[in-house]
Amino acid sequence: MRVGRKILLVGGVPILIAAAIALAGWLLLAQEERARGGAVVAGQVDRVLALARMVRDDYVEARAGDRAAHAERFLALTGEAGTGLDALKAYVRTADQTARIASAKGALDRYVARMRAFIRVTRENDGLIAEMATRAGRLIELADRARLRQQASNADLVRSLSEKVQRLSATRDVLAGINDMRASAAEIALDRARRESAPPLEFARDVARLREAARGLAAALRAQGRGREAGELEGLAAAEASGAAPGLAAWGERLLKIDSSGQRTLHEEVAQLLTYAIEANETEQATQNIAVTTLRLGQRTADALVRRDASAARAMLAEGERLSAKTAALPISPLIQAEMIDAVDGWRKRLTTTLDGLRRQTEMLADMDGLAAAMSASAQNLNDAFVGDAERFGASIRQILLAGAAAGLLIGTLVALAVARAITTPLRQLQGDMIALAANPAGGLVSGLRRGDELGDIARATNFFVTEIARREQALRRAKDQADAALLDLRQAQADLIRAEKLASLGQLVAGVAHEINTPLGLALTTATVVRDETGAFQATLASGQLSRSRLTHYVERVQEGAALLCTNLARAADLVHGFKQVAVDRVSDEQRRFALDTWLDELLASLKPLLRQGGHGIARTCPPLTVDTNPGALAQVVTNGITNAVVHGFAAGRPGTIRVSVSEAGAGLIRLEIADDGRGIPPENLERIFDPFFTTARSRGSTGLGMHIVHNLVTAKLGGRITVTSRPGEGTCLRVEFPAAIRAAERPALASVAG
Repeated sequence: MRVGRKILLVGGVPILIAAAIALAGWLLLAQEERARGGAVVAGQVDRVLALARMVRDDYVEARAGDRAAHAERFLALTGEAGTGLDALKAYVRTADQTARIASAKGALDRYVARMRAFIRVTRENDGLIAEMATRAGRLIELADRARLRQQASNADLVRSLSEKVQRLSATRDVLAGINDMRASAAEIALDRARRESAPPLEFARDVARLREAARGLAAALRAQGRGREAGELEGLAAAEASGAAPGLAAWGERLLKIDSSGQRTLHEEVAQLLTYAIEANETEQATQNIAVTTLRLGQRTADALVRRDASAARAMLAEGERLSAKTAALPISPLIQAEMIDAVDGWRKRLTTTLDGLRRQTEMLADMDGLAAAMSASAQNLNDAFVGDAERFGASIRQILLAGAAAGLLIGTLVALAVARAITTPLRQLQGDMIALAANPAGGLVSGLRRGDELGDIARATNFFVTEIARREQALRRAKDQADAALLDLRQAQADLIRAEKLASLGQLVAGVAHEINTPLGLALTTATVVRDETGAFQATLASGQLSRSRLTHYVERVQEGAALLCTNLARAADLVHGFKQVAVDRVSDEQRRFALDTWLDELLASLKPLLRQGGHGIARTCPPLTVDTNPGALAQVVTNGITNAVVHGFAAGRPGTIRVSVSEAGAGLIRLEIADDGRGIPPENLERIFDPFFTTARSRGSTGLGMHIVHNLVTAKLGGRITVTSRPGEGTCLRVEFPAAIRAAERPALASVAG
């Protein structure tokens, strides 16, 4: 028998048993899911009913303006609960469950009906409470009007009382002046009676006192508007002082009687006004107390109604009756008083009606609480019933699964053991043969090649696999030897090309520097020749004895001018030679050293000026004073190749351009070198291949395509940096190199190995 059939036998028996268990379990699970679905719906109905009760309580406790939203929420929740009860009908399995659903549905309908009636009564009560607030506000407004009128009356009383007090004070001043004048007149009469014995000085003092008293009394009379009497007084006082007509005493007696009578009258009027003022103030205070009492009574009544405290609200009725009695006893305007009493009575009537509505609301709430409890109990019973069904079905499923699993496990184990023994024995033998072949591929063939089952197929495939591996291993060895030889050749060719590129660059440097040095040396040679000729002429003149001062002066000036030219041109040649020497040493040396980057760059660019001068190109250098510790030869090769590449490929023939060399710090320990030109740029299809070896667009002009490839290798291997190129056709090209300002000692062996 083939292995596949054996495996099918092993798997088929448990599968048949599992299928039978799955069918029975599926049927029971369907019933369990149905029961659990009913339990979920019943629980949801119970939660919705509990939430509806909370919303109903919120409706009861809410303000009148906020109750509409709670009412809508309550009706929506009860509608959702009704929908849930209708949905439960699809999950019922017994008549008892159907009866419970019907009972809960009837209780829900009655609950909603009670709530609608409760909402109507609540709206009526809210309207009555609003009218009560309006009545209370009207009463407070009327009390304020009465108080304001009483305040105006009190102000009039105060003004009258002030006038009376002023008149009483003026009368008191007049009476005091009369008494002073009478006393002075009596003193003068006494002095006249004892004229012979009275001293003249004392008589003169009494006369002066009389005149002073007369003047004070006249001023008091004029202050009261009694100018005629003041004039009479002044005349009588003068006559009394001179003794011509002594009638001042009788006039004063008559005026005293008149003003004393007026003073008593004013006293009585002031007392009466004070009595009126006290009564008016008490009336104003009582009116204000009515407003305050009304405000407090309204607030306490509103609080009692919010708390649904019927006893406290009934107590407010008695206080309202007492408030009405107090209002009726106020001595205020009858019209305002009648309106105030009407407002209090209307408030009391509406409070009575509100109390009746509050009683009805309390009864409805109690009824709704009973219905809510019944609905909650029904929903809970339904939930318990559905959960019980689900648990019974679950227990049946567990029993079937346990029995089926035990039977399937026993039968499957016996069959699996038999089949496994028929498979594992030849597999172990095949495993031993494969281990032996792995140790010695030429050791022979695997066993079981003549079997007709899958194990025979595996043995034959293994035998072919071992043979094929041996053949391919020999081929791989030959290919590896060939690849190693090619790699050595490639590395040698690359090193030769780099060396040739360095020598070619050095040759260009030598040619350029030779051209640069030729100019100052030629000028120095010409100057030396002129000085030599001038010296010969001077010697001839000196030998002839015809040397003049002007000739001597001319000779000295020419020699000085020649010496200056010689010094200048020879110094220029010495600088060029020094720079060439330093650059040449850097070109041929791979050693790392520390140097000033700006000075080194100036020397390098000076050596490249002949290359630029041939095409009329200009160069601009920007470099801050920086010191780097790197490989100057590799860096010089990078700059030279970059500028050469720009001259050869960036500018069209006959069109001079400008090359910008910029150096800056790119970050902590990094130097950025940019070589940019304003030439024709690089096409996009060539930009990605610019660093490929042997890629060039000017092969007809002798380019090898290795310049930028060498630059890339030098930057990444020698300098330990990175290089990028950006370009757009017609907008020039920018070669950007970033390398560390100092190559650490730990990095030098790694870079050297990469370069090698």
